[in-house]
This record gives sequence, structure tokens and C-alpha cells, in this order.
Amino acid sequence: MRVSVIGGGAITDEQAARAEAVGRELGARGHTVVCGGRGGTMEAVCRGAKAEGATTIGILPSDRTAQANDYVDVPIATGLGHARNALVPMNGDAVIALTGGVGTLSEIGFAGIYDRPVVGLETHDVSEIDVDLETVETPEAAVDAVEAALEDRA
Repeated sequence: MRVSVIGGGAITDEQAARAEAVGRELGARGHTVVCGGRGGTMEAVCRGAKAEGATTIGILPSDRTAQANDYVDVPIATGLGHARNALVPMNGDAVIALTGGVGTLSEIGFAGIYDRPVVGLETHDVSEIDVDLETVETPEAAVDAVEAALEDRA
């Protein structure tokens, strides 16, 4: 399956390690990673996925594919700026949300609009809005949860 991984563009070393672990876990299980294609969480998750031989897709805000991070296999230029945030969750079967700011929050919102299962690992508390976000504690649990959510929908 395709899993969209969302999170901040400017992150700490600890957050980068967590994102990379999510990417490794997704890659080890044979999933394709979809992300925003730039730095921070996006680069770390792609780096982890690539280490396990997975395919990575980066949906870029700019009109230049060359702006993708070095671990993106399929860069998609949009020229849409932040409006591309709608496309990242749309192109995954499920979403894993990591630490981020308002851009990540907007992607969580779009995941809800598109009825994608969302699993949160150190992310926003969205209990007050109509998004079904399951919270987990580890990268392995995040991938387990998105796999289970999609099995339930089959």
C-alpha cells in the first residue's frame, strides 16, 4: 500500500530519528512512502524507506522536481505551494502523522476530508474535530495501525 507520512520540515535530531524509523518500518513491510518531498520529516522518512528498498514519492510545493530530497524516487512537481498539502494525504491509502506545525495539521484535516485512516505518533491532538486519529507510541505500532485500518476497510 501507499502510506503518506506527514510532519514538520524543520525537526530535531530525535524527531528525525523517529521519522527515519517509520520509513524503515514501512519499507521493510513493502509499502510505498508518499510525502511532501522536501527536508525534515520528509527527508528522514524517505531515507529510512530507501534503506529498506522501498519506493518513495515526493509531492513538491514547487514547480521543480530537482528540489526533491535525495531519497525521493518519484518527484511530483505541483507549483501549488502549501496547497499541495491536499495532495499528500490524498495519494496515500493511510496517513502517519508525526510532529509538525500548521502545515501538518492541514494535512491531517485533508486526510479526514478524504476519509483516510490517520495514525499519530507524537503529533497534534485533534480530539475536538471530526478526524479519526489513532495515537500510538512507536514506529512499529504506527505501521501496524495503518495496516489494520486498511484491513478493516477491505
